[in-house]
Amino acid sequence: MDIQATERASETGATQVRGIIDLRAYATRVAPTREWLDRAAPAFADDAAAVVAVAPVGKGRVPALPADEFAIVLSGEIALRSARGAAIFKAGRSVVLPAGLGFDWSAPAGTVVVILACPSARGTATDWVPIDEAAALAPSKPPLAELLVGPTPSCRNHTDYASANGEFVCGTWDSTPYHRRPMPYRHIELMHLLEGSVTFEDASGSTTFSKGDIFLAARGAQCAWLSEVHVKKVYAIHRPA
Repeated sequence: MDIQATERASETGATQVRGIIDLRAYATRVAPTREWLDRAAPAFADDAAAVVAVAPVGKGRVPALPADEFAIVLSGEIALRSARGAAIFKAGRSVVLPAGLGFDWSAPAGTVVVILACPSARGTATDWVPIDEAAALAPSKPPLAELLVGPTPSCRNHTDYASANGEFVCGTWDSTPYHRRPMPYRHIELMHLLEGSVTFEDASGSTTFSKGDIFLAARGAQCAWLSEVHVKKVYAIHRPA
């Protein structure tokens, strides 16, 4: 795990739980740029994936993205134009930009975007894929029984995007309340809470996120999950095969 990323999160007071990073707090230091690929120092990075922030302003063009990217707008808005057409993504909305995509962008001052980039996982999409927060959800697997404290929750999911190797997956998920024991994270997961709240706990303490919060469970984290109300989230996960 990126130790410097953990230290940066600690300095902002974003979290008491090792490996859980408040991405709004992390992104407060990003400087404006006129280049989409000019990013801040990462909140997390390893050989397979990186979570970074960018504050684009003005207009620009990306000839071809070097990696699959999940992008979520923290503030302002980003306008995209590609072969698919044009769209504007306002604060709170998210989109997957596949590797190889060329696109034009524009953004007003104050726009900040957080990106989960996965150079190791390329999908089959040829144009951007918006995350549909209103998509119908289908039943999905709950946490492993041996990790649960109390009743098994009812979980549902909709996948908007999956890479060809299945390592990079983005979509929407919800669940009834549950308590899961600490487990080691082999994956990384960026989460945007649409409903409810969740508390993460480890030996160092606990931190709680609520509706509207955007945060990261970094590879190497080992913590428990506790939700006492219905939770719905947008997610972007990189999980090694």
